Amino acid sequence: MTGAEGLLSEERLMIRDTAREFTLNEVLPVANELDPQEGEIPLALRDKLADMGYFGIRIPEQYGGSGLGCFEYCLVAEQLARGWMSVASIIARGNGTLTMDLLSEAQKAEMLPRVVSGEYLGAMSLSEPDTGSDLASISCRAVADGDDWVLTGSKYWCTFADGADYLVVFARTAEPPDAKRRHLGISAFLIDKPRGELPPNCHGAPIPKIGYFGWKTWELAFDGLRLPGHALIGEPGCAFYALAKGLDEARAHTAARAVGLAQGALEDAMAYAQERMQFGRPIAEFQDLRFKLARMASDIEAARQLLYYVCDRIDTGARCDKEASMVKYFASEMAERVTSDALQIFGGAGYTRLHAAERYWRDARLTKIFEGTSEIQLRIISDHLLGKSGR
Repeated sequence: MTGAEGLLSEERLMIRDTAREFTLNEVLPVANELDPQEGEIPLALRDKLADMGYFGIRIPEQYGGSGLGCFEYCLVAEQLARGWMSVASIIARGNGTLTMDLLSEAQKAEMLPRVVSGEYLGAMSLSEPDTGSDLASISCRAVADGDDWVLTGSKYWCTFADGADYLVVFARTAEPPDAKRRHLGISAFLIDKPRGELPPNCHGAPIPKIGYFGWKTWELAFDGLRLPGHALIGEPGCAFYALAKGLDEARAHTAARAVGLAQGALEDAMAYAQERMQFGRPIAEFQDLRFKLARMASDIEAARQLLYYVCDRIDTGARCDKEASMVKYFASEMAERVTSDALQIFGGAGYTRLHAAERYWRDARLTKIFEGTSEIQLRIISDHLLGKSGR
């Protein structure tokens, strides 16, 4: 793999290469065994991720984290996704800058060291059955009752709701002043719960997915869940701003996962093409297949270099909502195309669970949907190009 040498310092190269070695030795064998069974990420592997410091990459050193940037976070995520995208995703349950932005200093001091150790991991509950990308329209409600809050409503697409140690739920606590400011009146609540269970007065069912195995994704229904006053985190009615602030890094993280999936598919396809014999020679000797591999590798590297650029802008504090949407769009579209090409190289064998090609393909398809669909990214990019962005 090549890289932009001006951005890939010796330390970053070491972080990348260490994460790759960890993935090949620890993540990939587990993924190859459990994903075909729709199994879950083992606790032993989660503990190894914690030992590697991967839950604390973005957490400041004063709380026990590494205090590193989005660049390092995405370097690690790319490598983990090369093994199993769910593992590249679970580290976000520790590194989430959104939660950190909402916490008080006292809460950070108490919670974040436990997050770094993997002892206290969270799940985000944002979307609802009738609310996809339009998060300003959420209707789940939290009503003040004395010093408490009472939470009622439905949520959708809450991945890791059962395995997490806490949920962060976005709910409406006040009516918006008008239709153009629907994002106002949304608050965030941190709900502690036993690992392996849902909170009391919360019912749910796993959503039957076609991929993204390794953990369950839930539909939740809160039926008058009573929360203490301190469960409210951040300023009441202003949680949407923290959500918007965290989108650039979340989209870079998705792009990194897409690049990792595509890289895994390419490497598997190259190995298979050199082993698979047809008409008396390896299929890698056929020109059309060789050119297909060349196009796949070129597309991956283009997405990777754009990702490095976006991560550098995030870490230097430059505005990059347009660029973050570009890399999320470009990398996810690329990943679906490249993983599909890899499956084609495997032929009929690729359409079985005997090879990882189908896993990369299924998971790559999801990157075009979560953290804002490709269509949402195009809307953001075009708004910037045409001078219509309000951000």
